[in-house]
Amino acid sequence: MTPNFRWLAGSALRVSALIATPAAAEKSAADIERSVHLRQDWEYLTENVADPAIWAPDGRTVVYRKTVPGGFAFVRYDPANGQKVPVFDQAKVAASLGKALEETIDPHHLPFDSIDFEDDGKAISFEIDEDGWRCDLTNYACGKAPRTGQPRGFGVVRDQRVEADNHARLSPDGRWEAHVENFNIAIRRTGTLDWTRISNDGSAGNFYDPESIAWSPDSEKLAAYRVRPGYARIVYRVRSSPRDQLQPELTTQLYPKPGDAVDIDQPQLFHVADGRQISVPGDLFPNPYDMSRLSWAKDSRFVSFVYEQRGHQLARVVRVDAETGAPHAAVTETAKTFIDEARRFLWQSDDDRQLIWMSERDGWNHLYMLDGATGKVVRQITKGPWVVRDVVKVDPDRKQIYFLAGGMTAGEDPYFQHFYRIDFDGSHLTPLTPAKAYHDIALAPDLKTYVDTYSRVDLPPVSELRKTSDGSLIETIEKGDIGKLTAAGFRAPEPFVAKGRDGRTDIYGLIVKPRDFDPAKKYPVIENIYAGPHGSFVPKTWWPFGYHAGGDKVIGMQSLADLGFIVVQIDGMGTNNRSKAFHDVAWKNIADAGFPDRILWHKAAAERYPWYDLSRGVGLYGGSAGGQDALLGLLFHPDFYTVGVAFAGCYDNRMDKISWNEQWMGWPVDASYSASSAVDNAWRLRGKLLMMVGEQDENVDPSSTLQLANALIESGKVFDMLVFPNEGHSVGRSTGPIDYGQRKEFDFFLRNLGGQDTPNWNSRASQASPSRRSSGTNGWAITRRSAT
Repeated sequence: MTPNFRWLAGSALRVSALIATPAAAEKSAADIERSVHLRQDWEYLTENVADPAIWAPDGRTVVYRKTVPGGFAFVRYDPANGQKVPVFDQAKVAASLGKALEETIDPHHLPFDSIDFEDDGKAISFEIDEDGWRCDLTNYACGKAPRTGQPRGFGVVRDQRVEADNHARLSPDGRWEAHVENFNIAIRRTGTLDWTRISNDGSAGNFYDPESIAWSPDSEKLAAYRVRPGYARIVYRVRSSPRDQLQPELTTQLYPKPGDAVDIDQPQLFHVADGRQISVPGDLFPNPYDMSRLSWAKDSRFVSFVYEQRGHQLARVVRVDAETGAPHAAVTETAKTFIDEARRFLWQSDDDRQLIWMSERDGWNHLYMLDGATGKVVRQITKGPWVVRDVVKVDPDRKQIYFLAGGMTAGEDPYFQHFYRIDFDGSHLTPLTPAKAYHDIALAPDLKTYVDTYSRVDLPPVSELRKTSDGSLIETIEKGDIGKLTAAGFRAPEPFVAKGRDGRTDIYGLIVKPRDFDPAKKYPVIENIYAGPHGSFVPKTWWPFGYHAGGDKVIGMQSLADLGFIVVQIDGMGTNNRSKAFHDVAWKNIADAGFPDRILWHKAAAERYPWYDLSRGVGLYGGSAGGQDALLGLLFHPDFYTVGVAFAGCYDNRMDKISWNEQWMGWPVDASYSASSAVDNAWRLRGKLLMMVGEQDENVDPSSTLQLANALIESGKVFDMLVFPNEGHSVGRSTGPIDYGQRKEFDFFLRNLGGQDTPNWNSRASQASPSRRSSGTNGWAITRRSAT
């Protein structure tokens, strides 16, 4: 047989690479398949690993899900006697759901992981594939929950293809009803037939929203929004391979994008007895992005709403006088960069004299007491170089606030969340969670006890019942057992901290090593990236099995590491849950993605660990915003990041949903959008790129991926791309043919960063009769390629 000299030359290069990097041992098909299936193989090797708890409607018992042999169980715990019983009959729920979904469902693997209660605990509700479902626990009838309300495209444009809920709204005293008739507000006495319109300024282009009607507590007044509709942008997608027909079909979605006109809500007041309409001057809310529901004061003196201005740099709590219609600002919040909409919190006392407001105005997320009449700050309740993460409960009787915060304990990971109590005047700050870990809290309705579920990446969850008075332990409810998982080879990832671009700020990350790690060898490095900016993403809790969303999880990283890599995850600047300045790095600069901090972190790790090999450049992989980040690393830091796998990226922020993108990139759409666009910067590509996308991506317009492909082609760039027919945003990560997507990713890194050949998957023995089995390792054929 004539020698293949090109192949021999490639083999020589590969041997050379192997000598330089001993860790790059050839991985067989069996090795890759083992990694692909690691999550499934390991997920059910734990027991008594509990999710965060909730209190049942009875206010006396606690409900949570935990791992049991072979799956999960929903458990009800009674603190009075320590007994644990099933929340519901999982076999009956599985049977009823299976019938509705036309599939077989294992009772220990129900297709949901959390529940809410309805009808005082007589029913449960949950989500399956983003659809709401409901199961009646008296007869175990399960079905999709009925739609309530008119959908809105990313919260800002009403979908007028769907009728609004226009049922008659009953006044609190039961004497009046109100609805919308021919675009206008109409009322009638309860029990009568004829409606009387009390507005005449409604029209198809300026209509009253029946879902916004809000009666005053005294039943003498009502308020509603008159709506000037925004631009109903429709995204069209072709479903190439329908399950029930041969020909493709068209799907549509209301999908507002940055810069599109949004619905303009204008509050209007009405006095019922005389049908008087009071117009509300709009000077305090001239350019709304979002207006909250109308909320009346308990004494009916005013109606209020939260106004967020387009561009996310100004927000107000506006109170409108019920007699005159005059508005005033009870709270005004401004920012030179952005106000994080997700940080919004407002509490108002019954007499409306006190407001508790969450703000980053001093550079850290904190709570403030404001005067309800003037909006002036009475006092800053919490203060310091740490952040309030959430408010659990405001207790007006004891004038106390229960809240979650991170970064208060010196020397501890600032992302660990703890539970605290503080008085309205800022005194008696009391920590209630002693363990050095991340804590999820379920506070009892009577405020006497709470369930603390805490863990770290190296500490399985512990769930405890504690006294609210002093945080003392009453009983340990659950303690995760991972003995079988550890015996199978699981090891916790290693936290690593290095200084960021300013030389002062600590940047936190995790390192995952191969299970056969040899410190004498060198390993190429891959970063699992997701730069938000809407949160922080390096895991701080134990559960390692979650699928790849908001960054891959620990087992996903382990799967890749086992193929001969070091896999890391980092929260660089521009992500959330640190200072305002830390977060502001992302403003109008998504392309930054914390890369200056990430690169310094990698270099610090390489300096400390001789096995941390940066000589071939670093790989990147991520999905959604992480897919965008993976490509941006290749484009803007090509000397450092050399190989990238991007799932469903939002590669140009002008093509993606309005909500997420205007929050960080601002409004109006300006040159900063182009500066961060992977499409406009596609010409910069120097590394190896694989893109994967579902043709039915409902979260990021899949045309974003195709437009990037077009720009790369026009720039003469070579890249790989995989489009999944019929599949959505999370395909290859948590839905659809996950194994297929993972094999594509693993192969790509092995070839382009590991310098290795990968199997010819088309030669699998299972796809051919025994007489035609292909030769190769473990029944697989190997395709030989030159090392790159």
